[in-house]
Amino acid sequence: MDTTHLHKIAVEAMRDRGLLPDFAPQALQEAEAARQTAPERNDSIHDLRHLTWFSIDNDDTRDLDQLSVAEPLAAGITRLRVAVADVDVKVTPGGAVDGHAAVNTTSVYTAAGVFPMLPEVLSTDLTSLHEGQERLAVVVDMQVAADGTVPESTIYRATVLNRAKLTYDAVSAWLDGVGPPPPRMASVPGLEDQLRLHDTLAGQLRQWRQARGALNLNTASARPVFEKGQLVDLRPDEKNRAQDLISDLMIAANGATARFLVAKGFPSLRRLLQAPRRWDRLVALASGHGVQLPDAPDALALDHFLNTRRLADPAGFADLSLAVVKMLGSGEYAAAPASGSGTAGLGHFGLAVNDYAHSTAPNRRFPDLVTQRLLKAALAGVAPPYSAEQLSEIARHCTLQESNANKVERQVLKAAGAWLLQGRIGEVFDAIVTGAAAKGTFVRICSPLLEGRVVRGFEGLDVGDAAHVRLVAVDAEKSFIDFERV
Repeated sequence: MDTTHLHKIAVEAMRDRGLLPDFAPQALQEAEAARQTAPERNDSIHDLRHLTWFSIDNDDTRDLDQLSVAEPLAAGITRLRVAVADVDVKVTPGGAVDGHAAVNTTSVYTAAGVFPMLPEVLSTDLTSLHEGQERLAVVVDMQVAADGTVPESTIYRATVLNRAKLTYDAVSAWLDGVGPPPPRMASVPGLEDQLRLHDTLAGQLRQWRQARGALNLNTASARPVFEKGQLVDLRPDEKNRAQDLISDLMIAANGATARFLVAKGFPSLRRLLQAPRRWDRLVALASGHGVQLPDAPDALALDHFLNTRRLADPAGFADLSLAVVKMLGSGEYAAAPASGSGTAGLGHFGLAVNDYAHSTAPNRRFPDLVTQRLLKAALAGVAPPYSAEQLSEIARHCTLQESNANKVERQVLKAAGAWLLQGRIGEVFDAIVTGAAAKGTFVRICSPLLEGRVVRGFEGLDVGDAAHVRLVAVDAEKSFIDFERV
C-alpha cells in the first residue's frame, strides 16, 4: 500500500467524522496574504532575541510552537522562560483560516501524513519558530524552586530568535551518554549548559508532580515506516528523555497560564482528566500483581504501584502502561469561570495538577489559539474576546473533534496494518486487551504495533488482560482487523 492510497482512505475518514481534509480557497488566500502583514512593534513587546533560545522536536517537525531558555538565580531558583509562537497575530478571528481551525480544532496525524489545522504557509513558515528567524511570541516567565514548585510566574509578549533546532532522538542519546553532542552544540555558545540545566529543571518539576501523584507511564505509539513510497512496517515510537524534558516544561507553562488568567479575572479553557471511572478495574489489575489499591481513586497509590512494576518487569511495563491509560479514559476540555472560584473538579488526575490550560501548541490545537487570544487581551487590558458561554461551546466542540481526529488516526492506522497483515491469516499473536465494551472487545499486538477486534472468544476479557489471539480476517479498505481468542 502506498501513501496515495492511504491518503484517500484518510480523506474519506475525515469527511465521515465531520472534519475538513482540505482548506477552502479563501482560507489559502487569506493565509498567503498574511505574508504582507507588517510586523507588530510597540513598547510592550520585549526584545529577547539575544537569549539562547532553542527548540527540541521530532526530526521532521516543521511547525515549531515553542522555544525555551533558562538561567540559574540565587537560593536554588532557576528562571525558566517558554516562548510560544504568536499565531494569533497572523490568524484573524472570524476569518476563513480561523473558521477552518474552529471546525477541525486540531491537526490530524495519520499514517498517510498530516492534515494541519492551519495552512502550511502559516504553521510551517510564518508562525513557526524556525531556527534563525525572528518571531513574535508569548513568553511564560517562571521561577522554579529546587523542590519543583513555581512560586512566581508572569506572561508578556516578546520578539525571539531560535538559535538551534534540536531533535528528541539526538538530545536524548547525548543526555543518556550513548550518542554524540547535537551538531549545533559546537556552534552555539552556552547551548550545552542550557541543555544540562533544562534536564535538571525538568527533573525537579517532574519530582514535585510525582510527589503529588503524577503517573509515570511509558506508552508507545505506532510509527509507519515507508520505503520508496511503500508502507513496510508499523514500529513502536517510545518516549525518550528529551520528550519527557519538554513535556515537563510545557506542563509547568500551561499551569502558569491558567493561574495568570485567574489572576486577571479572565475565563479560560481548561484541560482536565477526571478520576478514573474504572478504578475498580485498576484495583483488580493491581491485585493481580499482589498489590492492594484503595477502594477510592488515589493517584499516589497508583503511581507507587506503577513504579514497583517498572522495576520488577521493565519489559512488560509498556503493556501495563497501555492498560492503565485505557482505564484512565480520555481528557477533555472545559470552560473555567472568570472568578476562579468554580474550578473545583477541573484538575488533571494523570498529571496531578489543578490548574492546567493548553497553551503551548497554537499551530496545532485550537484551544491553545483561543487561550493565546485570552492572554493577549489580558495583557492589553481589554475585555475577554470570548464569553463564558462561547468558551463552554468551544470546549464541547474541541473535545468532540479531538475524539473524531483520534478515530480517524486509528482507522487509517488499521487500514495500514490490515494491508501489512494480509499474508498472515491464521497466525497467533500475543496481545493485550485495550477495550472491552458493548461495541466490542479490542486487543493490541506488538509486531506490527496495531489494534484489532476480537470477534470470537472475547467473553470474560477485560482491559489489561493478556491474551493469545489468532488473526482470522483483514480488510484494508474497510479498516478492520479481526482476531479470535486462542
